Amino acid sequence: MTPRLALKGLAKSYDGVEAVRGLDLTLASGEFLSLLGASGCGKSTTLAMIAGFETPSAGTIAIDGKPVNDTPPGRRRIGMVFQDYAVFSRLTVKSNLAFGLEAQAVARAERGRRIADIAAKLDLTALLDRRGASLNMSEMQRVAIARVLVTEPRLLLLDEPMSNLDAGLRASLRSELKQIQKSLGQTVLYVTHDQVEAMAMSDRIAVMRQGVIEQIGTPQEIYHRPRTRFVAEFIGDPPINLVPCQVIEGRAVTALHEAIALRVSDAPQGLHLLGIRPHDLRLAREKSAGAARTIVRFVENLGAEHVAYVDYGDAVAAAIMRPGFAAPGDQLWASVNAAKVHLIRGDNDQVVLPEAA
Repeated sequence: MTPRLALKGLAKSYDGVEAVRGLDLTLASGEFLSLLGASGCGKSTTLAMIAGFETPSAGTIAIDGKPVNDTPPGRRRIGMVFQDYAVFSRLTVKSNLAFGLEAQAVARAERGRRIADIAAKLDLTALLDRRGASLNMSEMQRVAIARVLVTEPRLLLLDEPMSNLDAGLRASLRSELKQIQKSLGQTVLYVTHDQVEAMAMSDRIAVMRQGVIEQIGTPQEIYHRPRTRFVAEFIGDPPINLVPCQVIEGRAVTALHEAIALRVSDAPQGLHLLGIRPHDLRLAREKSAGAARTIVRFVENLGAEHVAYVDYGDAVAAAIMRPGFAAPGDQLWASVNAAKVHLIRGDNDQVVLPEAA
């Protein structure tokens, strides 16, 4: 099946500085894919090239199998929602929704039909006569998305639309946006620096770094089978623990644990890093096989669960525990879920992928 969007060798340079380098990416019809990365990694530049606001230095952009590099932005049938939503405050919701249709010279009767249809789907019918200035953030998001969707775009581009909102509101709007996307079957390319947003909403995630995609996969694949140290560190909250280790005959020796069995087909000998997610570092009050004694240095209260920071050699490591299980100064026994650790090569920061479970 022809992908809705296909990027091949896409690149963009500014005065000799490469913002995007040789990017390959496909997006299927009806898919929600997030471009995830830190500020300055090239994700917004990529979005601007797809929309037609920037001209690629190299590579091709194809929509439904047809190259659009030379197609003006207005003829690409792409909708875009920005950080501030850009809802016209003095216009009614109905006039906001009609804005793009009027620019396309859509007939009055057809405009009315489309506006009524999209307003019903996004629960905006009761708001059509309200002015933009009177809307709350949830309503503004729905209006901004509806204003784009009413023009029947083949692809919806979202550029960090929740970055200026508080955490509670972002959580509710994430759910709302995903429901809208699924119910309409809309194809979405979502740009964000927030891993929680990407993990919660995406069918697939493309993790970007310095203009290059480091890894593409489902949220589960990105979290459980990262391919590089950068991806392993970028995904996960609390962040992954990176522990120096010596690999000897398929086992990792660390400052705390004498021998952790590695579930990899080719564990290179020598000095490397062991990635241990906080959920996979287990704490207990009684000794068990493979456990080592440690001390709790401090505790973070996250409500439903707490994070204990414990001695791990010359450093500290994070471990998830139930509330009230331990306090600073307590001595505990720490063990590792060996089936979940990530071996990161010391010479190239590549993860030696574990064998399938």
